Amino acid sequence: MSLSLELLGSAHDVPASEWDNLRRSNYPFLRHDFIAGLEDTRCTTAESGWTPLHLCLRDAGRIAAILPAWLKTHSYGEYVFDWSWADAWQRTGLSYYPKLLTAIPFTPATGPRLLHDPAWDEAQLWARFADLVPEIAAELKISSWHVLFPERPVTRVLESAGLHTRQQVQFHWHNQGYGDFDAFLDRFASRKRKALRRERRRVEEQGLTLNMRPGSELSEQDWQRFHRFYQMTYAKRSGHGGYLTREFFLDVLPKLGDQVLLALAESQGEAVAGALYFRDDETLYGRYWGCLREYDCLHFETCYYQGIDYCIRNGLKRFDPGAQGEHKIQRGFEPVITESCHWIAQPELNAAVGNFARQEQRHIAAYQNEARTLLPFKRG
Repeated sequence: MSLSLELLGSAHDVPASEWDNLRRSNYPFLRHDFIAGLEDTRCTTAESGWTPLHLCLRDAGRIAAILPAWLKTHSYGEYVFDWSWADAWQRTGLSYYPKLLTAIPFTPATGPRLLHDPAWDEAQLWARFADLVPEIAAELKISSWHVLFPERPVTRVLESAGLHTRQQVQFHWHNQGYGDFDAFLDRFASRKRKALRRERRRVEEQGLTLNMRPGSELSEQDWQRFHRFYQMTYAKRSGHGGYLTREFFLDVLPKLGDQVLLALAESQGEAVAGALYFRDDETLYGRYWGCLREYDCLHFETCYYQGIDYCIRNGLKRFDPGAQGEHKIQRGFEPVITESCHWIAQPELNAAVGNFARQEQRHIAAYQNEARTLLPFKRG
C-alpha cells in the first residue's frame, strides 16, 4: 500500500472544504467546524491535556484518509475509564501518559472515526493505521493507542490487527415507526405507562413550557444562557466549570446550523433549563443539560421525552442520550453494547489488558441481559 504518513498538529492544517469532502456521512462530530472549533476555543490544546495529533495518509500527495487523534496527558473527558491502568503503569515505574486517543472529545457517541477518500477501502486504511501506530509510539514515547466508540466493523478490523476490545453498556431509544408519543407508550405495561405520563404531567403542573429549537432559530443570548446551565451542572457534579469553554458555545455551535438543537424549558417567559442535542440523518445525540433551579421531573422531560418526541416527528431511527444512567431503562431506553479498542506498547502490560478485557466482557453481557428484564414494555 503506497501511503505515506503525515502527523497534523491542527485540523487547520487541512482546508475545511477538503476535510469535509472526506466525510462519508453526516455525523456531526467529524465536521471540520467541530474538530477545529474545539482547538480554536481552547477545549483541545496542550494546556487542556488534549494535544491535537491527527494522523493523515497521503497517496502521491493527495489525502487518502485522516484519523482525528489527540495526545492525552490525563484520562478526563473520555467516558471509557482506564485510571486503574494508569495506576498499574506507575507501579511498574512506567509512564502511562502521554497516550494516543482516537475519539470524539467529551462525546461518548458511537459513530465513524475516519475520514477517507471513497477510492480507498476503509478496512485497509484502518489496518494501515494499526501498522503505523507502533512506529509513532516509539518515536513519540507514547504508551498506548485507544479507539473509543467506533462502529462494530471497525472493531473487528482492529481486533484482527491485535487490539483488545472493551465493552460497555449504554441505553438507547429505537424508533419502531411510532406515529406519535402515545404510540410509543402503547408498548408499555399499564403501570409503567401511567408513571411516565404522570412525570410529563408534573412538568406542566409547575407552569413549565418546553420547546425544541434548531440552531438556525437560536440567538447568542440563547447560547449564553445555555452555557450558564452547563457550567452550573458541572459545578454541582464535579466542582469545575466543564470541559467546554464559553467561546465554544458562542462561536462553534452556531456554525453547525440545524445539526445542533436546544430543548429549552421556560417558566413565566424565562428560560430556566435546557438540554443540548446534535443530530445526523438517522440519529439524535443528547449531550448536556443544565438548570437554574430544580423542578420535579424536568430532567426527564428535557433530556429524554423531548428527544423521543423529536425523533418521532422527524423520522429519526435512534436516540443516543449519552453514557450511563440506569434510570433510562424504565423510560424505554434499551441496553446496547458499545466498544473501544486498545493497543499497549509494553508486551506484558498489553497481555494483562487483553485478559482484563476478556473477563470484563462476560460481566458486561450478564449486565446487559439483566437490564433487559427491567424494560417497561409489555411481556410477549
